[in-house]
Amino acid sequence: MTETLTSGGRSPRARRLFARPETGAAVAALVILVFFLAVAPAFRSADSFFTVLYQSSTIGVVATGVGLLMIGGEFDLSAGVMVTTAGLANSMFCWWFGIDLWVGALLSLALCLFIGFLNGYLVMRTGIPSFLITLGTFFVLQGANLGLTKVITGSVTAPDISRMDGYGFLGKIFASSFEVGGVTVWGTVLWWLAFTALAAWVLHRTRTGNWVFAVGGSADSARAVGVPVDRTKIGLFMAVSFLGWFAGMHTLYRFNTLQAGNGVGNEFLYIIAAVVGGTLLTGGYGNAIGVAIGAFIFGMTSLCIVYAGWDPNWFKAFLGVMLLLAVLVNLYVKGLATSAGPARKAEAP
Repeated sequence: MTETLTSGGRSPRARRLFARPETGAAVAALVILVFFLAVAPAFRSADSFFTVLYQSSTIGVVATGVGLLMIGGEFDLSAGVMVTTAGLANSMFCWWFGIDLWVGALLSLALCLFIGFLNGYLVMRTGIPSFLITLGTFFVLQGANLGLTKVITGSVTAPDISRMDGYGFLGKIFASSFEVGGVTVWGTVLWWLAFTALAAWVLHRTRTGNWVFAVGGSADSARAVGVPVDRTKIGLFMAVSFLGWFAGMHTLYRFNTLQAGNGVGNEFLYIIAAVVGGTLLTGGYGNAIGVAIGAFIFGMTSLCIVYAGWDPNWFKAFLGVMLLLAVLVNLYVKGLATSAGPARKAEAP
């Protein structure tokens, strides 16, 4: 039996495995999982594991879109605040005008898609980095969330929607849960997995996915071979907005109300999930499965600190250490894929 090996002793199949964006994140997730299983006895149950999955899904849904946008070479710093904007728009449209929550949800979706379109349009038309354009949008939305909510309701809290028309059915879509063997499974976990699968399919099985990698690698080269760069990037900004809207609907229908100041800082969690999952900050490299693993690492870290009985005030410090370790593991695994030289033959018995 003959097998082709690299000079580092690794077969082409192993090199392809190490070269995949999600491999480093998967190794990091496995290391962190084993660590918390050892130090946090409360984590060793199915109920705790699904609670971690739910926590991961609250970040993972939007992180999926943010990861796609980063592969396309852009950032969206308004994604965290947009989640709150979506929920506030739905609740206050309906409370102020007395309309069905279905109508409010559609109006909220239209508003979010418009914001995403505007972000993308301004980035492409002005040439200003998306970091600055979406930072401006972040401040506008943050101020509007607080100001308009105070003007309309007299406080910084959105009205309770639990008695409005349409609440029951929309609640089942966006914030339902069910029991499996005594374990609570939130529907948002299934939505998160579905969005991840759809994003992975689009990236690797469609022409649009090729365009996303192309515009992230080199927009000028992509444009030269006929890729619709503007349309692709604007579409990615709108995809982030759609997923932000979905997360906002989940938060609203889970808790029936919203604080206008929520969401600030979450944009960094989405970016962290994407980076930990192997997405390059420079664009052109990454995949949706890696982003999902990055979100799982975040969810596991944030809850297992509590399961371990540690002081939760140390969460951010521990999260920073986990982020650095995950990135280092990612770099090490990528190094394994690129360190090999010319291939050679090795004889097996």
